[in-house]
Amino acid sequence: MGTLKSPVMRTVDVARRAGCSVQQVRNLERDGVLPPATRTTAGYRIYEEVHLHSALAYRALAVGTGPVEAKRIVRALHRCPISEVLALLDAAHARLDRERAQLRLAREAAEAISAEPVEDVRPSDSMNVSELAAALGVRPSALRHWDAEGLVVPDRVPPRGTRRYSPAQARDARIVHQLRSAGYRIGPLRNLMPGLRRGDRSQDVRAGLAARDASITLRSRALLDAAAALGAVLGAAHRTSGPGL
Repeated sequence: MGTLKSPVMRTVDVARRAGCSVQQVRNLERDGVLPPATRTTAGYRIYEEVHLHSALAYRALAVGTGPVEAKRIVRALHRCPISEVLALLDAAHARLDRERAQLRLAREAAEAISAEPVEDVRPSDSMNVSELAAALGVRPSALRHWDAEGLVVPDRVPPRGTRRYSPAQARDARIVHQLRSAGYRIGPLRNLMPGLRRGDRSQDVRAGLAARDASITLRSRALLDAAAALGAVLGAAHRTSGPGL
């Protein structure tokens, strides 16, 4: 049985150390995530350090970026200049950074907006679809979609049934916009909004945002693990190919 220091490993050795199945190791080789393995005269695969570290890098990246992007990054490591690989990693970190910023805004907005007084406003403060879309920075079609999904249902002005958003409905739209930006899906939001309008479900929003925060943290840590594994791939490939790599 091979070890991290031994030059030769079997498929099962790589699978055990990478925490995946034998079939997944074969699939990763087929997809170019692992370099092609050499074969014995009997046709058995022979893997080395570079294969193990490639599998470990993929596993970590799959958590941090998703399996499609993970395969793209590890394949690039074997085929492209290192600058292109680093650019892909930088983009993955940048996406997580944007998610963190959106999450922070959503947390602040959910706390502040849900506490806004809306009882003493004037009817003239209401807005139509175009006005509210411009105020939120979204397309009018987004508001129509939220209406169809029951998230923010505006009043209808006769005779043509034109949508008109009261200040309370505009507040709901701001909450939906911020929570959608933070990753909330339509289904959970549909269940959440009635309680938010009554002011008795703010703890659910906080719990949901905390779960989103935990997810981002998990993926950030996975990217750190992936960076170490990617560095090990480079080191193993360098030892195999020599200084001219």
